[in-house]
Amino acid sequence: MIPADANISSQILDHLGLVASTVDALGIAKCIDERLPVDKAKGAKVPMGTRVSAMILNGLGFVTRKLYMFPGFLHNKPVERLLGPGLEAQDFNDDALGRCLDAIYEYGVMKLFSELAFEIGTTLNLLGRSTHMDTTTLSVYGEYEEEETSTQVAGKEKDLPSPAFGYPKNGRFDLKQMVLLLATTGPSGFPVWMQACSGNVSDKVSLHEAARRMKAFYQELKKAPDLLFVADSAAYDSCVNKAQTFLWLSRVPETHTLAKEWLSQEEGKIAWKTLENGYKICVKNATYKDVEQRWALVYSEQAFDREIKTLEKNITQEYESLTKALEGLKGHTFGCEKDAREALHQITKRMKYHRVEHVTCHDILKHKGRGRPKKDTEKKVCGVRIEATAVTDDGRIEAKRRQKGRFILATNQMDSTALKDEEVLWEYKDQSKTESGFRFIKDNEFRVGTVFLKKPERINALMMIMTLCLMVYNVAQYRLRESLKQNGETVPNQLKKPIQNPTMAWICEMFQGVSVVLIERGGMVREIVANLNAVLRQIIGHFGPQAAKIYGINLSG
Repeated sequence: MIPADANISSQILDHLGLVASTVDALGIAKCIDERLPVDKAKGAKVPMGTRVSAMILNGLGFVTRKLYMFPGFLHNKPVERLLGPGLEAQDFNDDALGRCLDAIYEYGVMKLFSELAFEIGTTLNLLGRSTHMDTTTLSVYGEYEEEETSTQVAGKEKDLPSPAFGYPKNGRFDLKQMVLLLATTGPSGFPVWMQACSGNVSDKVSLHEAARRMKAFYQELKKAPDLLFVADSAAYDSCVNKAQTFLWLSRVPETHTLAKEWLSQEEGKIAWKTLENGYKICVKNATYKDVEQRWALVYSEQAFDREIKTLEKNITQEYESLTKALEGLKGHTFGCEKDAREALHQITKRMKYHRVEHVTCHDILKHKGRGRPKKDTEKKVCGVRIEATAVTDDGRIEAKRRQKGRFILATNQMDSTALKDEEVLWEYKDQSKTESGFRFIKDNEFRVGTVFLKKPERINALMMIMTLCLMVYNVAQYRLRESLKQNGETVPNQLKKPIQNPTMAWICEMFQGVSVVLIERGGMVREIVANLNAVLRQIIGHFGPQAAKIYGINLSG
């Protein structure tokens, strides 16, 4: 029973305890404090690592709606539970967070992140044998001083990446964007490299340059693994051109002549090796631009079923479009046969699955002059009309059909003992983890407070914070899934069905409404964490003692 004279208030906790406990388990704050110390003698109260932790909480605090990075995020949160005793929301004001971003830039954004990632990944055994590189675009709301985006600060890069109009992957052509290049590794999709780029940068340029920089960085480290760089088809030509620089695995663009020939080869002439999950593979050595490679032709049953439906739909649509165009052409009068045939050519040159047959041209005869013509007056040719019949091009359709469900992977790792033929496919398929992790940002858009966009240096540092958010999100999701499997437990999905592979986004939604209730009476404050049910307590248990402490539950009970 709550006394009538008690003051009651609440603070939003939600899933932030899970985020804070993962940040603590990764040791992010400790790693940053070792590299970015603060001078408490000059009045600094909050370590840089704690400030970064606060921004990660902010970055992962809006799972079901667009992210909004702003200094006031913590004003209604239980700050001491999440970030440590003696801290208040006002300690994380504009000045504190801005100075932190400035310090990150001065140290070196890519340098700091790479050192953190390598140290954390090595300590927690999160590094794999390959790294998957891709780019993601982040549309940005906010005001920024564009005239400052080409400055030179303390010997850093002259042309600082800045928001710009480019080709947005989320379709928001009305917003400027930043391009964030990511490299992930291991089963958790652990980020090991990040590079902020301007919104109009090309994938073909940025992916190769990032691979070169990453290779150079890792060569300077002791016990650094010799990673296999995995990228999509946009990076293939760059990989080939720099084949001796690093080991790579890439999808081959279907526009290459050699690729076209193999993709359309008859089924009976391919020595397939059957793999699991509906895949088949055929591997051979190939040479392109004088670079010896292993090419793997891959067939996916699921992809074939999906692509063949699209093909049949396209064939039907093209036939309808062609017959309509031919019907319109039949009623048009041309000045000569050459013009008529040229008009027909303009229609048929776009056809992929059809051709025309029974093409006939006939003259249009009319009497010249006004009024009724005299008897025996000859008609004169006044124009030409053309007719044709649309038919399916079975040969071209069959060639297209053979290509469906197929794609080609290439690697310069010629040692099949270091990378087995079937492992070429599985290593490439992990590429999806690089991009999918950012789905926690709805629509890949985020609103950013002025403090984060005040200077181009801060925009770059903010991209590192976003990548740390991805690190925490991916590791939290991976560890929860592994813990559920090891303990033989499940959690309900959105349809109330038991699963062992929930997304972290869904887990965060489940925690909505969890609050810290503060009951104040007589100068004493009692805190109670409300709205925790059995499933949420079960999930907290999988995140360990620190999470249990934040949510106020006893794991031993």
